[in-house]
Amino acid sequence: MEKSRFGNGSRRKFLYQLGAAGMSIPFISMTSCNNGDERSRKQSVTTKRNNAGKLGIALVGLGDYATTQLAPALKNTQHCYLAGVVTGTPAKAEAWKEKYQLPGKNVYNYENFDSIKDNPDIDIVYVVLPNNMHAEYTIRAAQAGKHVICEKPMAISVAECDQMIEACKQTGKLLSLGYRLHFDPYNQELIRLAKEKVYGSVKKIKSAFSILTEKGIWRLDKKMAGGGPMVDVGIYCAQAACYVTGKEPIAVTAQTFPVSDKTKFIDVEETVNFQLEMADGIIAECRASYSEDECYFHADAEKGWFELKPAFFYVDNAGSTSDNKIIKFPPPTQQLKQMDAFASAIKDNAPNLVPGEMGRRDMRIIEAVYQAMNTGKRVEIAKG
Repeated sequence: MEKSRFGNGSRRKFLYQLGAAGMSIPFISMTSCNNGDERSRKQSVTTKRNNAGKLGIALVGLGDYATTQLAPALKNTQHCYLAGVVTGTPAKAEAWKEKYQLPGKNVYNYENFDSIKDNPDIDIVYVVLPNNMHAEYTIRAAQAGKHVICEKPMAISVAECDQMIEACKQTGKLLSLGYRLHFDPYNQELIRLAKEKVYGSVKKIKSAFSILTEKGIWRLDKKMAGGGPMVDVGIYCAQAACYVTGKEPIAVTAQTFPVSDKTKFIDVEETVNFQLEMADGIIAECRASYSEDECYFHADAEKGWFELKPAFFYVDNAGSTSDNKIIKFPPPTQQLKQMDAFASAIKDNAPNLVPGEMGRRDMRIIEAVYQAMNTGKRVEIAKG
């Protein structure tokens, strides 16, 4: 299995392993785990009682991220808990059922997924599948009467984002994105420094997120991923430019380069440089690659600079400023805070900090980057 992609070690060379790219892809048939037996019923009652007041989350897709980040975080969340899973692999179903003491009726496969609508234990469905499946399972979850968290990127097109948002509106369910860095103290500090103009107004941004990949993973398949490193890690750079400045880009230019291995990078880019033009003249120069090892965010302001290097990891981010201040916080709990915030928004009718509309905005940016990359032209990003 793949090691935690954005985990320990600020200079780790991240490798996507073929088996670990592996979410539970829904073309493996599995007999129903929903037996409805007395033991399962009693276990469900006990689990619900032990998590009184919390909302139940079902993870859809049990790949590395769900296994090493989301499930462990759900052991310590205050407003939600792991109530169920959806997987196409029988061995995973049994292992998760035993490890997390899940009632059999809360363990689903992709053939009986829609019956989740009849399960009151599950309030939220967290879609952790390959990108081309985000829209389908978000829509189906909403139609089953469940709130939804969808991993980034939201979908593989703006049109799919529109369908997802509309499905949740029609069913009266909230849609959130797995944008964990909005809950990360390091990235929150970037926002504070910019908003309070500690070093004056931000004038220019430079950012990069690049990792090493291995041949054969689904992220190198355009039909499944929707693109290459731009949609996978470049989105972090685009996101950061938006939340640090508090603005959206109005135009983009982009450049790509000949690939180093034509048998590996068949239909997705290997590396892309892209430049975001913000409304007030700020330029964000960004880079994403599947053949490099970079992770930083740097902002030049009127009276100095501030940066994170690394910037976008699960742990081990670190920062500094032009006046020799060190940006350091206790180990973050990004996923825990992210899921708790969404559960609280549902329970308290509070604002949803990372709504579907934000994911749609980012997909508009991504589509504009690819258009600029393919045409060599400056592409304006239309509002709406």
